Amino acid sequence: MNPYALTVQNLNVSNGRQGQATSVVDHVSFQLRDGEVLAIVGESGCGKTKTAEAIMGLLPRDRWKVQADAIELGDSDLATLPESGMRKLRGRAISMIFQEPLTALDPVFTVGNQLGSIFRRHRGKTRREACLSSAEMLESVGFADTGYVMQSYPHQLSGGMRQRVMIAMAMACRPRVLIADEPTTALDVTTQAQVLHQLTRLGQEHGTAILLITHDLGVVAQYCDRAAVMLGGRVVEEASVQELFAGPQHAYSRDLLGSVPAAGSA
Repeated sequence: MNPYALTVQNLNVSNGRQGQATSVVDHVSFQLRDGEVLAIVGESGCGKTKTAEAIMGLLPRDRWKVQADAIELGDSDLATLPESGMRKLRGRAISMIFQEPLTALDPVFTVGNQLGSIFRRHRGKTRREACLSSAEMLESVGFADTGYVMQSYPHQLSGGMRQRVMIAMAMACRPRVLIADEPTTALDVTTQAQVLHQLTRLGQEHGTAILLITHDLGVVAQYCDRAAVMLGGRVVEEASVQELFAGPQHAYSRDLLGSVPAAGSA
């Protein structure tokens, strides 16, 4: 049995538009254990999000070319699965939280309908059972009035509330791997802390491995176990958070850490 929740070996992603392939992810490799939080950190455009989308099989095949020696989710190799196989795993064994939940949630269905459909489709629950499980899941991410949230449409909720709904949907089937792509970008500092606390707490409770994509080194320091630093589509350094902050080995990692204001500075 594979001891890792997720293993990525030599992942390459290129954009083939206009007949010219442009590499955006170049030989990226990493491993992620159950219950671990691994950050992929780097500047905008370095390939973080495309790495996540390639793992999830979300890149349109007519525009993007994805190659990898392996993308192993437990004992399944996602690199060789057809789309029909990926559909069976998405939401059940591997889930993703996107940067902007308003575009990820369906605007014409209530939260209760969208969350309940996950329980019915992936866990075989009846409509009533799915309703009860949805309420329990919303309560687990910090909602007191779950009835109001379930009856609401996405546009009726604040950004922080929508992001917590996305966490509830992503964790509904207790996936082995959760990818969170800049999950708190548009939120205020207090709401960011609440969302990240709930996300990592649920991961620990369910043993879910979390791949957290971020540019915020403060988030990395507080919530992650290890970090992979990306530059120009490549992973230039990977280390435990303690090792990275104590003694970064790559010049770009040192520059990133040097750009963080010191505590108490004006």
